[in-house]
Amino acid sequence: MSGHHHHHGHGHTHGHGHGHHHGPADYGRAFAIGITLNILFVAVEATAGIAFNSMALLADAGHNLSDVVGLAVAWVGAGLSKRPPTRRFTWGYRGASILASLSNGVLLLIAVGAIATEAIGRFGNPAPVEGKMMIVVAAIGVVINFATAMLFASGRKGDINIRGAYLHMAADAGVSAGVVIAGLLILWTGALWIDPAISLVIAAIILWSTWGLLRQSLMMSLGAVPEGIEPEEVEATLAALPGVSAVHDLHIWPTGTTETVMTAHLVMAGGHPGNTFLIDAQRLMHDRFGIAHVTLQIELEAGANCTDCAPSH
Repeated sequence: MSGHHHHHGHGHTHGHGHGHHHGPADYGRAFAIGITLNILFVAVEATAGIAFNSMALLADAGHNLSDVVGLAVAWVGAGLSKRPPTRRFTWGYRGASILASLSNGVLLLIAVGAIATEAIGRFGNPAPVEGKMMIVVAAIGVVINFATAMLFASGRKGDINIRGAYLHMAADAGVSAGVVIAGLLILWTGALWIDPAISLVIAAIILWSTWGLLRQSLMMSLGAVPEGIEPEEVEATLAALPGVSAVHDLHIWPTGTTETVMTAHLVMAGGHPGNTFLIDAQRLMHDRFGIAHVTLQIELEAGANCTDCAPSH
């Protein structure tokens, strides 16, 4: 590495994640309340389904149970993401929140498949439905699921793990609302096909809302640049800094669902600019792009030996 001078600025001076690390920290109580309420409701709904011979209520109870599991997965991910770094896990366990959101997306797809399969089966063999009890029990489900979703509403935009929990419960509220509507229409018309028809509509809505979560979680798990950050803009901003003649080997990736990391090489032929330049650059990356941890390597000459550098795009 002859002639290759460098300096690392690790960004510890600018405060990590201001405005971007607010998801997992505050939702332990929300997870505990949501899981407790939903376990109780699953027990009530399944009991009512058996007592009143309602496959609709039993299917909804099964869906709610899958979402209780989803909430538990999200809670574990949020908890792990707060654990401190170790010698082996130098970023801590922040990546657990990405795995949790990915798992949540997969669980939602499984729930959609279960609902669709059940609904299609009912078209060919519609079963008698106890409309009044469907309405009463499902209405309770709407209230519980909507209230649980609201516990996570404030964090759904800043953390896709919390967004996954929010979507789970909002989807449950939608399913329960569909069961209420189906019960009302069945009481009014006596047409049993209404139940599976509404179930398919709800499944389609859940699939539509889940696809974005699943796609974003998968991208994050592969280390893709988080949505909302354009690498070209970051590179141009770095290149415009005083004394910078070139930027290369730029990498931007998420360490979890709420924090982003960046490394880059800056060519500065005029000499090393000092720590003030590094601190200002780190603060600029944080304030403009929400990148919480920045490492900059300074090269004092263009074309310095850099065998490990990725090619520019």
